[in-house]
Amino acid sequence: MPEAAPVPAVVLGGTGYVAGELLRLLAGHPRLRTAAVVSRGHAGAAVAASFPHLAAVLPPDLRFETAESVAAHIPRGGRVGIFAATPHGTTAALVDAALAAAQAGGAEAHVVDLSADFRFADPERFARIYGQAHGAPGRVGGFVCAVPEHHQGPAPAHAAQPGCFTTAVVLAAYPLYALGVAAGGVFVSAVTGSSGSGRTPGPGTHHPERSGNLVAYSPLAHRHEPEMAMLLAPACGGVEPEVEFVPHSGPFVRGILATVRMQLVEPMPAPALAAALAEFYRGAPFVRVTTSQPRLNEVVGTNACRLGVATRGRTAVVTSVIDNLVKGAAGGGVQWMNRLLGFEESAGLNLAGIGWH
Repeated sequence: MPEAAPVPAVVLGGTGYVAGELLRLLAGHPRLRTAAVVSRGHAGAAVAASFPHLAAVLPPDLRFETAESVAAHIPRGGRVGIFAATPHGTTAALVDAALAAAQAGGAEAHVVDLSADFRFADPERFARIYGQAHGAPGRVGGFVCAVPEHHQGPAPAHAAQPGCFTTAVVLAAYPLYALGVAAGGVFVSAVTGSSGSGRTPGPGTHHPERSGNLVAYSPLAHRHEPEMAMLLAPACGGVEPEVEFVPHSGPFVRGILATVRMQLVEPMPAPALAAALAEFYRGAPFVRVTTSQPRLNEVVGTNACRLGVATRGRTAVVTSVIDNLVKGAAGGGVQWMNRLLGFEESAGLNLAGIGWH
């Protein structure tokens, strides 16, 4: 049988770091092809001008388009994957319009939202956390928010990729609750690279301010804290555990290292706990568990998560490392889209690490 034609992919919000990583991953994907990249502020400009490191793999005629042109790239009666990489608060209306266009053309459209707009099942909770009304509350019910490794059952219509910090933390903490070996709250200290602050420099994220420096920010008040509690609740009988989260800005570009501390129900040697977590993630191609401590340079540039386990008495520490732009955003999004479209989950994501950078 002839191989099926690649499914067109549309990227909403095409000039940020996450969009650049999406384009890098899509360029090597065997079942998806980039059909359109939307940026209102750069419409008409060559996409490669914003991402010169991708010039060799992007179609030479690929140019940024306006949101109004998306409908032309949705095949009537066909399938399309839509990635939303726009800032929170602007995504919902764009997704609503794209899905309306797909519905009008009889297309099967699947959306992966990389912003925060569709993470919370309750639009009012989104409004409280992000300080603005939801742009498309009627669409919220069509989305599932989870890391792909924790979603059970048939693929949903659309998915919301959790935030980068949330991804690192729930991959570490969820199995301890699900296996019944931990109880109580979870205490997290995490460091992220400067790329997590986006492409536009600010007073606290500009490289001269950040290089050679380390600072905590939004301690016990970060927006990802309620997101973590929400995604851990299914492993805790539906009750959100207390999460105490202290994020830090690190003097490097890519990656997150999260130290997750929890209380065990009974004392457990580190090798036994690591074995239990490894069994939990058996069949999850991107998660590896060890009793040694993982390093950022093992995962940068990849969709991998490395978990390192340590215990003393009833205290367990799970160190989680991911690339914030890949597993925490674009790569997790492609992993989700693979599921939504029925592709092999690792399609386009078998990436070698950079090792040093």
